[in-house]
Amino acid sequence: MQNRFSLRTLLLASAVSLAVPASAAWAETPADTLVIAHQIDDIISLDPGQSFEFSGQDVVNNLYDQLVDLDPLDVTAGVKPSLAESWEVSEDGKTITLTMREGVKFHSGNPVRAEDAAWSLQRAVKLNKSPAFILNQFGFTPENVDEMVSFEGNKLTLKLDQPYAQSFVLNCLASEVGSVIDKETVMAHVEGDDFGNTWLSTNDAGAGAFTLAAWRPNEVVQLAANPDYWQGAPAIKRVIVRHVQESSAQRLLLEQGDIDVARNLTPTDVDGVSGNDKLKVMDDLRGRILYMGLGQQDPLLSKPEMIEAMKYLIDYAGMESSFLKGQWKVHQNFLPEGYLGASDENPWTHDIEKARAILTDAGITSGTVKTIVRDIREYVDAAQTLQAAMAQVGLTLEIQQMTGAQVLDAYRARQVPIFIGEWGPDYADPNTNASTFAYNPNNAADAGLSQLAWRNSWAVPEEMNQATVAATLEGDTDKRVQMYLDIQSQYREIAPIIPMFQKIEQVAMQQNVQNWTSGGSVSSVVYRQVTKE
Repeated sequence: MQNRFSLRTLLLASAVSLAVPASAAWAETPADTLVIAHQIDDIISLDPGQSFEFSGQDVVNNLYDQLVDLDPLDVTAGVKPSLAESWEVSEDGKTITLTMREGVKFHSGNPVRAEDAAWSLQRAVKLNKSPAFILNQFGFTPENVDEMVSFEGNKLTLKLDQPYAQSFVLNCLASEVGSVIDKETVMAHVEGDDFGNTWLSTNDAGAGAFTLAAWRPNEVVQLAANPDYWQGAPAIKRVIVRHVQESSAQRLLLEQGDIDVARNLTPTDVDGVSGNDKLKVMDDLRGRILYMGLGQQDPLLSKPEMIEAMKYLIDYAGMESSFLKGQWKVHQNFLPEGYLGASDENPWTHDIEKARAILTDAGITSGTVKTIVRDIREYVDAAQTLQAAMAQVGLTLEIQQMTGAQVLDAYRARQVPIFIGEWGPDYADPNTNASTFAYNPNNAADAGLSQLAWRNSWAVPEEMNQATVAATLEGDTDKRVQMYLDIQSQYREIAPIIPMFQKIEQVAMQQNVQNWTSGGSVSSVVYRQVTKE
């Protein structure tokens, strides 16, 4: 680890500044340090084989490099070389051979080898934590992965169980679970059969642009620049991410100059800082989808006419311009803008009379739905907006607020009639959303699947199931794009899981912060290009 920074000094100074009126003299963070306020209490582990939370992946993305990389601002440009400088696909499409880049070193000084890359993928599959499924899609199991993933010299070979689309495989390798880990360093810290997971949860063994200098759960993460990074040393020497829960506290720290970047401001606080000439706000379109799931176990919601009418009862424009202002945009497709195969069709509008006509023709003039909603402002406001619209056509929506854990447990047990929440892609390929919104191979109540279609008890038509699988095998990218457009066109017409909005992350920062990206729709935050002028 390199050059620890005095966190105590910074935190004490920031605490003192909270008591100083906003009109006091403007503070300033160190010129070589980027200080960020963010909600980071979701971090469980910093092991790339386990980390699967938004904040944790932000950290992992800066500590480690993958075999291939993506442009966070344009996933349609495809993957580009990273620790693998090139790759070849066999004629039958079932073997990919990657050639490792020479001369790259881990933070320890050890060389990055094909052996490390093979071991990293094997380890993730055997560790079998949450993100392992991304690799398991290619037929890898703990029992066969040593045979399916191998190396010789500077060549890494992946044997797949089917001839998947090259873009599908490479997009998955670009995710954090595909990070290349320093085998020798981690093996020295193995405890029993944990593959070094205990040690790697709080330490790093990467080759990325930053090293891990400190992590105190629910308090702070500090990164130190890697001066020997193979793509050039970062301009910023230290990155400090402080856990600040409240938007108002983040705004105050930003206005006083105690932080450089605030990532969790409400629309009200964004408006509040927009007129400050020392600050600026940047919008970054992310991959998260805010959707409404209509549980098909409910006899009223399972009627096709009810599903259609609900799509007209949602006040998309009204919500976008009020409590979602600036932070969500109308998007009625399960693939986020920025993804391969994304559609910009938004056919549904708020039309009470049309909804009433659809319901009347179907003989539906009354009915009650009781549901639960997570106690997050946007979700509750969306539910209450729907409640008012349903009342206009004679329907009653009864809402009970619960904690996130309570709602998610019930949702995963198929016990939520109307679910309002977000879905974030797990990797930068269209299959990540198609396989959950538009695929359900077994709708039996005891199947216990994780797909959103299953959670909403939706028996996806077999034609759509087959099309979703076929799209992962299509080697022609243009044809693959059209396949996803076709799936979404059919989906919009019949699906009871209704995508409504796509996330816009509004990041407020000091005027001197340049080249910030939150990761676009396909990636996590990247710090190595950030400068302070």
